[in-house]
Order: sequence, then structure tokens, then C-alpha cells
Amino acid sequence: MVNLDRRLVICRNAPSSVEPVAGEDPRHALVRSRAREADGTFVYAVRTTGVFCRPSCPSRAARTENVEFFDDPAAARRAGYRACLRCRPESAPRETGDAALVARICRRLDEAEPTPTLATLADEVGLGVSALQRAFRRVTGLTPAAYAREARARRVRDALTDGRTVTAAMHAAGYGSSGRFYEEADTILGMTPTRRRQGGKGVEIEVTIGSSGLGRVLVAWTTRGICALALGDDEAALRSALDKDFGLARIRNADVDGAALLAEVLRLVEGRRASRELPLDLRGTVFQMQVWQALRKIPPGTTVTYAELARRIGRPEAVRAVASACARNHIALLVPCHRVVRSDGSLADYRWGLERKKALLARESGPRAAPSGQQPPGP
Repeated sequence: MVNLDRRLVICRNAPSSVEPVAGEDPRHALVRSRAREADGTFVYAVRTTGVFCRPSCPSRAARTENVEFFDDPAAARRAGYRACLRCRPESAPRETGDAALVARICRRLDEAEPTPTLATLADEVGLGVSALQRAFRRVTGLTPAAYAREARARRVRDALTDGRTVTAAMHAAGYGSSGRFYEEADTILGMTPTRRRQGGKGVEIEVTIGSSGLGRVLVAWTTRGICALALGDDEAALRSALDKDFGLARIRNADVDGAALLAEVLRLVEGRRASRELPLDLRGTVFQMQVWQALRKIPPGTTVTYAELARRIGRPEAVRAVASACARNHIALLVPCHRVVRSDGSLADYRWGLERKKALLARESGPRAAPSGQQPPGP
């Protein structure tokens, strides 16, 4: 039996021009909007044609009184209807097929040395190059080339962590030239390859920890800016998490300047504006950086959905990838992933605890919050 609550949620998120009519089955609005996200939850049949379709079928809309709904294609078949040859409602939704195809490509890119060309990948999966790129971006939010770069960077990080020499790690990851490798190294590792291999040895990080109404607050920074801002209940756990990324870095407790920086961060925790700009040391993929920069433009006291955030960066099909980028954010408050909610308005998981997310949103919406439209501080 299909979940009616899910249908209603999907319907509430349909474009305003196709809002449900009072007293009408909400599935009519989904059919009118050709809601692809409703595919697989029901099918509709048209009495005058004897055909049943999936909600996203591009066929001409039928009159409401001629439409009948069924929970699945089998039920429509039993009622005497035949499947639409245009949308093929008995086959898996396109997203399901895309996901399987893209998973296959990702496995190839994760393992391949050197990286196969787009033409090679397209031949292997039986698609044209353009069709492959569109399918890949629909599922991951990235191009195959961007995913390949990230896979190669991951192989470099893993090889250096295993203790291999920089040259061995470069070749193991599939880099054909040392020039290209060192050109990309600072971006993909966040430091020089040698320092990465040494667990961050030689990198100087200052750290300070204070107390707030939301528990302990850790702030860490390099010469570039804040590299970590974390919330928690246990100081030892916060320090341990920082050590996982910079185990051999020179981490020291901050001096009086750290106290001033912590004071600015605590203002943000309480829902106030920082009195000065706070530079950040952000490191991530091109896609992650797009998401994080978009997060920083969300005014305090407001929220957006993952779908809206995806649209703002020009990737409306990459909702899941956007959610993943939010989850990988290491800098709370200044990269305000707490201002992103699910499409139905409910709060999604938060790296530093759902209760803290609720409290942050409540404080930002209170009388002490920054004026509406005020941008978060930036570097």
C-alpha cells in the first residue's frame, strides 16, 4: 500500500501553479505538475484512452473526471488498463536506472589507473557522452571529471596515510606527471604532500575552547583562518576529533588573541552578529565549496531547503549531493548548515546535535538576531 503521507508531502512541495484543489485528491496536483519525485508511489489511468501512466508522464493532461488512481501498475492491469508506451510505467523510474548506472561508473573511477576517458566510459555503459554526463550529474551533482579528480585525491590521501613516499603515492593515484600532481596537491590535501604524509607535521594550529549555553565550543585556526569550529559536551572529544585530521601538526593553546576570537564565536552561538569579519580556511572539492559559499549567504533567522540550496548553486538535480556537502562541513555557525531543513520543513540531522540545531535557529529568530537580510561574516 502506498504511503499517503508521502504523497501529501510531495504535493505540498509541488510548484504553486499546481497546488491541490480543495476537496480534490492531492494526486491530481502531482499529475498536473508531472512530479518526477512521485514516480513509484502510484500510477494514474485515463478512462477515455484505457491507458495508465506514471505521474511524470509528459502526455497531454486528461480531464480530472476521467482519471483513476492505482497504487501500482499491477492494480491498473487488473482493472483492464494497458501501460503507456511513452512513459512505460511498469519499468523502474529513470532515477533508479540512473543510480545503478552511475554506481557502476563510480566504481570504475574509484579503481581505474589511469582515469578512463568519457568516451571509454560511455561505450562501456552503452550511452552517448552527453547522456552519460547528464545522468551522472543528476545523481551525484558532479561531472564525471570532477568525481574522478576527487577519487584520485582520495587515493593520494590514503597512500600518504599508509606511509608511502610522495612519489609512490603520486603514481599509485594515477598521476602521469609530477607537475600536475603538485599543481593540485595543496587543494586536494589542504597542505603540501610531504606534510600530509607526516600527519600535518609542521602545520601550526592554534586552538581555544570555551563554554556557551550550547555546551563546549572549540575554535581552531591556521594562518589562513578558522579551520575548525565544533560544538560538543566533552572537551576531550572535541580535541580528539581535531587530532584525527592533524595528528602530527603543532597544535597549541591560543594566547590572548584566541580569547578575542572565541568571544566573537560565542556571540554567534547566542544569535548575535560578530563585530568583525572572521576569515576561514575552507578546504573541499569544487562542488563542496559551492555549497559552503551558498550556505554563508543564508541570512540569520531564515532557513532554506536542500532543494532550494541545490537550485541556488545551479544544480537543482543534486539535492542528495548538497545534503552530503552540508554533512561534511567542519565549521559550524560561520558555514551555517544549521539553516538548511528538509522539504517538509522538518529538521534534518546536524553534525553537532539536533537539539543544538533547534536552539541555534530559535536564537537567530529571536530579538537579538541580526537584521533580516544581514549576510553572515565572511573572509
